[in-house]
Amino acid sequence: MQSLGLVPALDLETLDDLKRVVDATCDIDEVVEYKLGMHAVLHIGLFNAVKAIREFTDKPVIYDHQKAGADMPDSAGGFVRICEQTGISGLILFPVAGPTAVREFVTHSLNAGLDPVVGGHIPVPDYAISGGGYLADDTVDRIMSLAAGLGATHFVLPANEPENIQRRSEWLLTHVSEPVLYVTGIGPLGGSITESFQAAQGIATRRAIIGRRICAADDPHGATQTLADEMNRFS
Repeated sequence: MQSLGLVPALDLETLDDLKRVVDATCDIDEVVEYKLGMHAVLHIGLFNAVKAIREFTDKPVIYDHQKAGADMPDSAGGFVRICEQTGISGLILFPVAGPTAVREFVTHSLNAGLDPVVGGHIPVPDYAISGGGYLADDTVDRIMSLAAGLGATHFVLPANEPENIQRRSEWLLTHVSEPVLYVTGIGPLGGSITESFQAAQGIATRRAIIGRRICAADDPHGATQTLADEMNRFS
């Protein structure tokens, strides 16, 4: 059964702004969870940010440490233990520090009952070597392969690369039971819900992580409803 949803990215700097966006969007059925980012957590703390969200909704919360996993592998245990105490449901992980980092961050997350949402590429042109960046072009493929072998089922990809979404979605469908795919970079970074979800056709559970188009809008509720209508037309 197909399950599509929106994930507002709460990359906000104040508690008031975070509450304003959650209050304005939590009653929209298509909003299925929230993503907490570094800005809010640095300003008000992870525990306080989750507590603020819980004033309005019990929808799941995932935390994006921007980007957890790109660190010493032995830091995984402590990081996951702290996050587990907040009651969040998942962690976005970019374990580009190597295979040991993948194993440590993914395994600790799974053992704690948190969904590791695994990625390794951000939607900017000069990220990979082919675009003038520093990481090998097949970094994401190798991370996904190892993470899937460890039991990860949730993955995140840039929405502005539909060909890569299609290729990696086809891989997921043959290597992962009931995969969940998140796409990020909708709007200003060039991705669209329709194109990215279409590219992931076959994956039943698809989530669009959206930040500025919701959080920077004068009317977050109206902006989110517009995105929900776009998603529903696709479905």
